[in-house]
Amino acid sequence: MKIILMKQAVILLLLAVGTFKIATAQDVDLFKSQDEQDKKDKKNLTDYATSTFKTTRLINGQSIENLGSGILDVKISHRFDPVNEGAYTLFGLDNATMRMGVDYGVNKWLMVGVGRSTFEKTYDFFAKARILRQSKGKVNMPISLSYAGSFIWKTIKDSKITNYDDRFAYSHQLLIARKFNDYVSLQLMPTLVHYNLTSGAQNDYYSLGVGGRLRLSRRVNLTSEYYYRFTKEAGYYNSLSVGFDIETGGHVFQFHFTNATGMTDRTFIEETSNKWGDGGVRFGFNIARVFTIVKPKEVKL
Repeated sequence: MKIILMKQAVILLLLAVGTFKIATAQDVDLFKSQDEQDKKDKKNLTDYATSTFKTTRLINGQSIENLGSGILDVKISHRFDPVNEGAYTLFGLDNATMRMGVDYGVNKWLMVGVGRSTFEKTYDFFAKARILRQSKGKVNMPISLSYAGSFIWKTIKDSKITNYDDRFAYSHQLLIARKFNDYVSLQLMPTLVHYNLTSGAQNDYYSLGVGGRLRLSRRVNLTSEYYYRFTKEAGYYNSLSVGFDIETGGHVFQFHFTNATGMTDRTFIEETSNKWGDGGVRFGFNIARVFTIVKPKEVKL
């Protein structure tokens, strides 16, 4: 089993390299249809902030960005075991959890997505809607604001779950972001996670996330993401992730380290069981492949 998982990881990394070459040659733009709409808005003297972040995910969680209308984004994410397991497991690379997902840009303000994780055999469904966009000119808005909501369904066999509704959890987030310049962007994520079934004394858990992007070069950005949990549960810790985004046209490959195992809002925000201080850090990566499902109409300026 360990050998099979290692082979899968190698295949995925080779796929990333191959896709890198394709993306460089075609120079596909992840937010192309949205940028075309922005050109229309410039005719009305409104200049919207673009590329606050380089992909629709910070690392584990949502960023302020939406896919362009008619764009399909296929995502594959891996989180390996903790590096403190040592050389015997090749510092965690022998084993991994994986999420496969599909996101779609419905229109210029709404995107939806679905994914399936090997961790606890979990399905997640989400929608993200733009409320405000940072802009200047005719419309002056200092921040961008979006709402993201998700439905999480745990399907692993568990004798403790007697009521099927207890397998469900929900999350609600406000994404508040500002692009200060071409080099620095920041985002705040006040979050509520609701469990139908919990081992604690309550069902609602509150946290505040903060994320950032620092541009290092034309194609490389340093990204980070941290969630502070106001509602504490014994055995769980705040999630911290740090990594690099490598941009290749419309594709962004993310390589990072995180103490989180799961990749749904429920698991990485409220159920992170490892600490950075103990070496419970996992190497991970996200790979995306973008397809144009509905070609945007030609914009005449």
